[in-house]
Amino acid sequence: MDDGLEITRIADGGKGFEKVFAFLRERLLAGSLKPGDRLIPERELAGQLGVSRPIVREALRALTVLGIVEIRDRVGTVVRRPDVSVLNDFFTFAFAQRADFIDDVMEARIAIECQAIRLAAERATVADFERLQRALARIAETIDEADAGGLADFEFHRAIVLASHSETLMVLHDSMAALLTRSHRSRRELVQAFATMKTYLIDDHKRIFDAIVARDPAHADATLREHFAIGDEFRRRAAIGHGALRQPSGA
Repeated sequence: MDDGLEITRIADGGKGFEKVFAFLRERLLAGSLKPGDRLIPERELAGQLGVSRPIVREALRALTVLGIVEIRDRVGTVVRRPDVSVLNDFFTFAFAQRADFIDDVMEARIAIECQAIRLAAERATVADFERLQRALARIAETIDEADAGGLADFEFHRAIVLASHSETLMVLHDSMAALLTRSHRSRRELVQAFATMKTYLIDDHKRIFDAIVARDPAHADATLREHFAIGDEFRRRAAIGHGALRQPSGA
């Protein structure tokens, strides 16, 4: 951005960080500030926002930690393209002390992946199908391994989101990657409790793949939702200590 760009003074009353953040947010949303643009010098920014220079400096450092800007020697403060890994860490820390975090994450995951699979059924390319096939094979190869198996499950579902070719859905899914991987691993541990779960994991993921290949968004959505429901039933039975499970029809 040009050093001469006029800055509208933000109303007094907020903390320095809030003022600097609001300044960046407003201009990013308006499109007048883009990744790679350089902010005006700290002294001018402080004067325009009505805060001290040390406050501006601390605010910019905080925004640097968040990956929103980058402070470069002899260049100044430059706007960065958002780094989704920051969101990943945020969600991991935010839910770390919550006993019910899995339920919250699963609700978000279902919303993201069910929309993604509808789009994937319409948009998936040959490369997407090949990625899904590789992930499907990996699920079978790791059926007796909790760590590798949980990762294989995650990669298959991530491949569905990638096949949607929706950048927003990919960002949202990636932002929860650490939590989702943990969730997949915990579900893989149920394989030891339910003998039928090995066949379920392999066959049901194959059904999901076939639904995408069939190019039927509604059927793909329904298949994935049934997959989630069966997984929840396994988890519920494990929680109450029942070793037997009657799978829903069509599972």
